[in-house]
Order: sequence, then structure tokens, then C-alpha cells
Amino acid sequence: MSIIYAKRLKGWRFILFNGCLGLSHALVLFNAGAYIAMLPRVAGGLGIPLSYATWTQTDYMIGLALAFPVGGWLSRRIGEYRPFVAAFTIFALASWICAYSSSFYAYLAGRIVMGFAGGLTLPLGQSLLIKEFPDKRKSLGIGVWSLFTLTPFTFAPPFGGWIADTLGWRWLFWINVPIALTIAGVVGALLYRRGYKRIWRRFDFTGFILIAVILGCLQTILNIGNDWDWTNSLLIDALIIVMAISLAYWIVWELGARYPFLDIGLFAHRNFTIGALSLFLGFLCFQGLLSMLIVQLQITLGYSSWLAGLVFLPMAIFAKPMGGIFHEIIKRFDARLLASFNLLGFAATYFWLSRFDVSDAYADLFWPKLLEGICLGSFFVPLTALMLHGLPPERQWRAVELAGLMRIAGGAFGITLQTIIIYQRKPFHMTRIAEVLTPLTPRYDQAMEPLLATGLSEGQAFIKLAKIVEHESVLNAMNDAYWLAGCLFVGLSILVWFAYPTRQPAKSTIARALRRKAQQALSEGP
Repeated sequence: MSIIYAKRLKGWRFILFNGCLGLSHALVLFNAGAYIAMLPRVAGGLGIPLSYATWTQTDYMIGLALAFPVGGWLSRRIGEYRPFVAAFTIFALASWICAYSSSFYAYLAGRIVMGFAGGLTLPLGQSLLIKEFPDKRKSLGIGVWSLFTLTPFTFAPPFGGWIADTLGWRWLFWINVPIALTIAGVVGALLYRRGYKRIWRRFDFTGFILIAVILGCLQTILNIGNDWDWTNSLLIDALIIVMAISLAYWIVWELGARYPFLDIGLFAHRNFTIGALSLFLGFLCFQGLLSMLIVQLQITLGYSSWLAGLVFLPMAIFAKPMGGIFHEIIKRFDARLLASFNLLGFAATYFWLSRFDVSDAYADLFWPKLLEGICLGSFFVPLTALMLHGLPPERQWRAVELAGLMRIAGGAFGITLQTIIIYQRKPFHMTRIAEVLTPLTPRYDQAMEPLLATGLSEGQAFIKLAKIVEHESVLNAMNDAYWLAGCLFVGLSILVWFAYPTRQPAKSTIARALRRKAQQALSEGP
């Protein structure tokens, strides 16, 4: 018989429990961030185009997004620790499949299962951690959990690059297996026979299947669009039709369901709509641009995975401290003001990066990446406060689930959208450069002269010049992507002012403050 009101863990058991849960959160986020630096090596290892290798990252994140609300339902229905242990056991099994598989589709399936299992653990782990702290110290538990949110994601690219360069990219998954099994075993042993208060609520299988089909179709269309020539492909046309029909049916179903998988009625609240949309579009740009730069540094500029990952290390300097500061600042200022300043900071960062060249790449990237880390640390708190303002307590967790799914899925969409921008803008810039580098123009002679002076024949010099033009075209396409993101963030900084003011009431209960901090910590995910 389960012990529902068991005593909380104390002493070394309590410390070990906190360490395991923190490590579990870091492991899931690390597998999202570290993997980005490995994409070119994964493509080479599996013998697939780089565009196909991108599927293995985007589909992992779609799995995370879909599992996020499921984890909340499982915690209410059968408690937290049993599905948490099961999820990490499955995570270890999926990691073993990825480490061992030589087939692309088997490997892709393993990544999707990894993402879904990892996504289940995000809400389950936070709930487990908070429940183990006494009431007076729950804020400390939330702080411990929050410590493991942005930190592994910002440190992951350089460490992932080091693993890929030194050990081989498959070692990411070999390392996952013992860590995930250890987490499952220790947490299961510490909480053995721990009971729970069951909340009977039917799971909306129809809503879940429909949103899975919608996200799966949309992500697949974005993944294969460049390779399959968009609407000239019958497969893409079929996916668009299936997605459109599923979307229409899903909206009708969710609005009529007593216990919907996602509470889309929340979009009737202006603040939620503006906050969730800003989180979605902001993370779409951030995640997509991060992936684009770290991949292009390797395939265009010849960086190793380790060096490409190091470019993002400056982001870690201020990301977490700024998050802690903003948890306090938000109590005293209107969230619209803080969100607007933050979004303008992102816009300034991306306009700065849109002037990137390779004259001194590290110097050109260090300071804007430092500013981007400051903006990332202050991104989630004001937008989460804006999003939850005016919602009754019983709907706030539903709001976090819906916004969390949107944000994580937005990151997946962003990775693919940036590859589309590069694919579309690179030929444009090549054409523009070719217009002024014809053999009949002085610029052509000026470009060829230093190449011929190195002893190359005219044919060899021409081939070398063509490679330089291609190289410059990619850099110009990257700068276009940054410029577009800067314009989008300027628009978002204006949009947040259409929300209602969110000044905090003078008297706020401890329970409400803890709930808000927990929801903000849960929002700072991958």
C-alpha cells in the first residue's frame, strides 16, 4: 500500500535527491543545446545531407513540446515519481538506440522518443522537488530548480562540441545511458512507495493525437521543403491538406471538450495571447539563429565543433544572474516596461550581429553574444508575468502548459526557418555579386589579381574566386536573417504595450508568490 503522507527526505537523502533532480533537468536541456554543435558531424557519421540531420534536432524538440502538458496530467493522475522513473528509463533506452543505430530513420525515431521522454520529466521533476521542501523553504527549492534551467543550455554548445571533436558525437548518447539509469534508480529508491492524491481527470486522447499530427505535419513540411521543392511535391501538398483539416477539427474539439488537452480558450485573454505569442516568436528567433550560426561557423568558416560552441560561452556569463535579478525587479515594475526593454535589447543584439564579417570573428561575436546572454536571462520573467496576469489560479498551470508547448515548438520551427532563409537568400546574393564580377568589369580584374599573384593558373584562380563568392553569399544571407530577427523584436517590443498593466498588488500571499516563481522557473526551459 502506498504511503500518501510520507515524511520528507532529510540529511544525505535530501541532498542526493536534489542533486539527482537537478542533474535530470540539466541532462534533458544539455541534449538539446549540446546536439546543435554536433549536427555537421552527425550528418557525416550517418551519411546524410545536413538538412536531414537537422530533422534529428527539430523532431527532438517537437517531442519535448508534446510531452510537456502530458507530464502535468500524469502528475495529477498517478503521481510524479513513477512516471518520472519510467521516463528516464525510456530516455536511456532511446539514447542507446541513437548510440548504436546506423540507420537514419531508426536514429530519428530514437531522438523523437528521447525528446518525448525528456519532456515528461520537466514538469514532473519540478513538482517532485518543490514538494520535498518544507513550506517555509519552497522558494529555495524553486531557486535550486531554476539554477538548472538556463545554465546547461548556455554551457552545452561548447561541451557538446568538445565531445564531438574528442570522443565522437555518439558519445553524447553513451554518456546519457548510465546517467539516466542512475537518476531513475536513485529517485525510485528514495521515493519508493511514496503515494499521491489522485485527481480523476480524463486524458484528452483526441486532442493530443490531433495536435501531434498538426505539429508533426508542420515540422515535416519545414524540414523537407527545400529538398522537395515545396508545393511542387505531392507529399508536401498532402501534408498541408492533412494539417489544415486536423487544425480545424482540433480547434472545434478543444473548445467543446470538458477537459481539453490544451486550454485554447486562454487566447480570449489579451495578456495571455500577447505574452505567449512573444515567447513563441522570441524563442523561434533565438533558437533558430543560435543553430544557424553554430552550424555555419563549421561548414562555411571551417571552425571545429568545439570552437564553434565556444562562441556561445559569453552568453553564460550574465544569463542566470539576470534571471535572478529580474525575479525581484518584476515585483516593483510593470512587466510591459521590462519586457519592452528586453525585446529592444534583443533587437539591438541582432542588428549588431547583422554586420558580422570574418575579419576577426571572435571579436565580432563576443560583445553581441554577451549582450544576448543578458537579454536571455531577462527574457522569460517579464513575459511570463505578463502572460499570467489576470488569470485565475486554477488556469495558470494550464497557461504555462500551453505557452511551454508553443515556446518549445517555436524553437524547433526556428531552426528550420533559418535554414530556409539561408537557402533562399544565398542564391540572391551570389547573383548580385556575379553581376559586378564579370570579366568585363574592373572589379573582376581586381579580385583575380591577388589570386593569380599566388601562382594559380587562371582556371584555378577562377574556381577559388567562385568559392570566395559562395562564402560571402552565405555570410550575407546570415546577416539578412539577423536583420529580419531584429525587425521582429522591434515589433514585439511595441506589441507588449497593448497588454493590460501588470503592477503587482501591494499585498501578495506567499502561496501566490511561490506559484508565480514556480511557473516562471518552469517556463525557462529548452
